[in-house]
Amino acid sequence: MISIENNLFSLETAHMGYYMAQRQSIVENLHYGGKIHVDKAALSEKMAVGYGTDVVYDGEGGCTSLLHLPLELSPAGKGDFRQGALEIELADGSRVCDFALKASYVQEGSVVPEGMPFAQGGEETLVLEFQSAKGVKVLLYYTVYPECDVITRRTSIQNETEEALVIHRCMSYQLDLPDTGYQLATFTGAWARERHETVTPLNTGMQSFGSLTGISSHYCNPFFMVAAKDAGEHAGEVYAFNLIYSGSHHGQVEAGPYAKLRIQAGIQPEGFQWTLEPQERFDTPEAVLTFSEAGKNGVSANMHRFVQKHIVRGPWAKRERPVLLNNWEATYFDFKETKLLKLAKEAKKVGIELFVLDDGWFGARNDDTKGLGDYEVNLKKLPGGLKGLADKLRAMGLAFGLWMEPEMVNPDSELYRAHPDWAVQAPKIEPSHSRNQLVLDLCRREVQNYIIEKVNQTLESAPIRYVKWDMNRPLTDCFSPALSEQGRFAHAWILGLYRVLTEIVKKNPKVLFEGCASGGNRFDLGMLCYMPQIWVSDDTDAYERMKIQTGTSYGYPQSVMGCHVSASPNHQTARTSPLESRFDVAAFGLLGYELDLTQVSKAEKEVIAAQVQFYKEHRKLFQYGRFFRLKSPFVTSEDCAWMVVSEDKKEALVMEAIGRLSPNSETLPLRMQGLEPDIEYEVTVRRQMIDIRAFGSLINQVLPVKVDSDGLLVHIAAGYYMLPCEEESYLAYGDLLMRAGLRQKQRFTGTGYNENVRLMPDYSARIYHLRAR
Repeated sequence: MISIENNLFSLETAHMGYYMAQRQSIVENLHYGGKIHVDKAALSEKMAVGYGTDVVYDGEGGCTSLLHLPLELSPAGKGDFRQGALEIELADGSRVCDFALKASYVQEGSVVPEGMPFAQGGEETLVLEFQSAKGVKVLLYYTVYPECDVITRRTSIQNETEEALVIHRCMSYQLDLPDTGYQLATFTGAWARERHETVTPLNTGMQSFGSLTGISSHYCNPFFMVAAKDAGEHAGEVYAFNLIYSGSHHGQVEAGPYAKLRIQAGIQPEGFQWTLEPQERFDTPEAVLTFSEAGKNGVSANMHRFVQKHIVRGPWAKRERPVLLNNWEATYFDFKETKLLKLAKEAKKVGIELFVLDDGWFGARNDDTKGLGDYEVNLKKLPGGLKGLADKLRAMGLAFGLWMEPEMVNPDSELYRAHPDWAVQAPKIEPSHSRNQLVLDLCRREVQNYIIEKVNQTLESAPIRYVKWDMNRPLTDCFSPALSEQGRFAHAWILGLYRVLTEIVKKNPKVLFEGCASGGNRFDLGMLCYMPQIWVSDDTDAYERMKIQTGTSYGYPQSVMGCHVSASPNHQTARTSPLESRFDVAAFGLLGYELDLTQVSKAEKEVIAAQVQFYKEHRKLFQYGRFFRLKSPFVTSEDCAWMVVSEDKKEALVMEAIGRLSPNSETLPLRMQGLEPDIEYEVTVRRQMIDIRAFGSLINQVLPVKVDSDGLLVHIAAGYYMLPCEEESYLAYGDLLMRAGLRQKQRFTGTGYNENVRLMPDYSARIYHLRAR
C-alpha cells in the first residue's frame, strides 16, 4: 500500500515500512524497516543550528545541512559530501544540480524501464519528480510487492534543458539508514567457487564492490546484505538488495561521519558515459530491496517469493522441472550419435526424463578452438542431424535438450571469416582471447539479428524442449563502431543481449531455457526474467557445492538452481565423495546427472535409479518448498544443513552434510525451522547405500570371513552390491524439532560399527523426511 498525505510518503508491505517526507525542496527518509505507526515530527532529523563546518543548504529554515540528512536524492555539489547517486555534466561543464521535488503521485501497477527486464505484477508505484534549476528532471520510482515484503526502486533522468548533457554516474537508488553498526555481506568468488559469503564490518569510510567484466560475474554477485551485528540465520534485522541486471554493476556502502549509512547500487560507473540530447531519457536497471527481523533466512524467504512470483515468468514459472542427463563430462567433444544413444538408453533405465547434448554438435567443433558462431550440424557426428537424434530420443521416451553459446565467436569459424568486424575489438589493437574465443558485438543490430535468426532456425529444426545458453568469457577490448560514444559500450551491449533474449524467448515460449556462463558467471535476476533457471557452477563437487549453493540461496530460490550429480573423483577438484552425498546436495535444486552412465556399475545404477525415484516423489517440495539454512558452512566451516518445508507445513526434507570429519566428536542436536509446533511428525532417514570399499580394511570387522579389502574379489563385489546405511525413525512434535532439536544416531568414531552407527566419512550427507501424522 502507498499513501501520500501532508507531504508524508508511506510505502507498506505485509511486515515492512518505507517512510519519507518532503523537507523544503528535498525528500528525507524517515524510516525503512519494520512497519510502524509513522509520525513525521517524531522521526525527522532535528537541526536548529549548524554543526561545526557544515555547509548550510539554501532552503527554508536556514540551517539545513545535507550532510546530516538521510536523503532519497542528494542535490549535487551543494554540501552533501557523501557519494551521491548521480553525476551529471551540463553543457556548460558544471556538475552542480540543485534537485528539488516538484511533484509526487501514485500509479497503479509497475512502470517498466525501457529495453530492460523488470519485475512484473507490482501493486502500486510511487513516483517522485525532481528538477534542477537548469531543467534536468529526475524521476524516482518505488514499486511495492506486499506479499513478498519487497520494494523495487529505479531512477530515470530526462533532459529538459536545451542542450546535451552527459551522465557519468547513475545509480538505481540511494538509501540512507541511521546508525552505522552493521555488517556487510557480499557474495564473492571465482570460477568453480562462486558466491561465497564474505562478511565485513562497516567502519567509517566506504566499501565498494561489483563487476567490471561486462557481466554480473562470479567475482561479486549483485546481491548483498546489510545486517545488524547480532543478526544470524534465524533472528535479527537484515536488509537485502539486488539488481535486475546482467551487466557490469557497482554497489557501495558508506558509513559517514555523522552515524548514517548510505547504500547504493546500479550500473558500473567506471568507464561509463552516456550523452542525453534534449528530451531524451535514460532509465537505470530496477533494484530490489527487502528487510526482515527474522534474520538472514527471513530476507531469503522474501527474495525467494519475489523471484518465483515476479521475476521468473512464462509457462515454466511454476512448473516442476525435469530430471536431465547432460553428456558433457561423459564425452566432452568426443562423441557420435551411437555413443549418445547408449548414454540415453541407460538414462531412461534409471528414470531420467531429458537428454541434453552439450558442446560439439556443430561446424568443426571438435575442440574449443573452432566453430563458435556457426550453426551447421556436424553430420559426421550426427548423420540424421538434430532432428534425427531428437526423434530417436523421443522414441525412447526422452525429451531432447541442446547446448549453445550464441554470444561468442571463434576466429577459426565460418562466421568470423565472413564478418571479422562483428567481434568486439578496439581499432588497431590485437584483441585478447579467453577460451580461444572472442565476444560478438551486440551493440550492432545486424549481429543481434544474426543470433536471433540462427537460434530460432535451430530450435525450429528439431523438437528441442530445453536449451542450455552458455557464455564462456568476460568482455575485454570494449569498442563498437556502432557507437558514437564508447562510454556507452558496456550498457549498450547488455541492452543488445536483452533484445536478443526477448525475441528468442517470445518466439519459443515452450522451451525451457537454462542460463550458464562458465557456470555461475552470470547468475542474476536479469537473466532469470528470460531463463527460468541458471547453472549454479561448473564445479559439481559435493563439498564445494555445499558452499556454492548455500551462498546462492541467500538471494535466489532453489527452484532456479541447476544442480548435477557427477563422477567421482570430481572433474573440477579431483576430490572423491560418496555417490549418495552427491545426490543429497544436488537434490536441493533442479536435479541432473552429468557422468557416463555406460561406465557406472550395476550397483551404482540401482542407487541412481532409487535417487531419481525419491526425487520425483518429492520434486515439488525439493524445488518449491520454503527453504531454510539450518547450518551455514561459512559459519561452521565444515557442517552444512538445509531444509525445505511445504506450504501447509505438513511435509519437510532436511539435508545434513559434513565436509572434513572431525574425529571423536559428538554432534549437536539438529534443530529445524518452519514446522507447525503442535503437529506430530514422523521423521525417517532416506534409505542410502555405501560402497563397501569405503570401509577399507575395516570391512573385516563386519564380515564373517576375512578378505583382502583392496583385492579383486572386493572390487568385483562392489560393482554388484552396496551396503545399506543406518535406519532411523522418530515421532516428534514440531516444537521439539525446532526448539530442542533431533539427536540422531551416533556417528562413526573409530571404535566400533553396527546398525546403530552412522558411517559418515568426509563429504558425507543424509536426507531426513518429515511427514505430519
